[in-house]
Amino acid sequence: MKKKKDKFFNYLKSISLNLKVSAHYFADYKFKNVNDLKVFSESMKEFESNGDTMVHDLINELNTAFITPIEREDILALSISMDDILNGLYHTAALFEMYSMIEMDDYMLKFVDVIKTCAAEIDVAIDLLSTKKLLNIREHAIKLKEMESYCDNIFRESIKHLFTFEKDPIQIIKYKQIYEGLEEIADCLKAVANTLEKIIIMNA
Repeated sequence: MKKKKDKFFNYLKSISLNLKVSAHYFADYKFKNVNDLKVFSESMKEFESNGDTMVHDLINELNTAFITPIEREDILALSISMDDILNGLYHTAALFEMYSMIEMDDYMLKFVDVIKTCAAEIDVAIDLLSTKKLLNIREHAIKLKEMESYCDNIFRESIKHLFTFEKDPIQIIKYKQIYEGLEEIADCLKAVANTLEKIIIMNA
């Protein structure tokens, strides 16, 4: 008989899966006109609201649970850092709508591709956590940190390019804000990796 997964791992899996689906939606969505931006933003808001509900339910369970499979603060940190990524994606989608930007430049596309890849890495890591294959998580945590470092380079290049070639101050403000939002999401990826590594050290 297959062993039933702990409810906290089920919560974490629901959060990671919602994040993966939302990151894929964000990365693969194609803008044709300004109306598409509203659909894009509203869809990302729905993903974000679903994530908030999942985290809220998880916290309620943590508050009443007598025993947890790993440390409470690690479960909480993992869920919140995943939620922070999703919040960042929604915030960025809202900026696209607010600024009526129907095209991503090459830097944004690179950022988004990394975030999509990392969301899939996180989902795999949560699967491994759920089945207590803790040592196998390490390679995914390392990949997340490598990707976050790569995003630092993209951010530096994007800002340098922006201030070198863009002369319109309004455009500079718009693009800079989106680059900064995407960089903040990358920082959240590192937070997930750090928590995963802490869980490995404390439980393996």
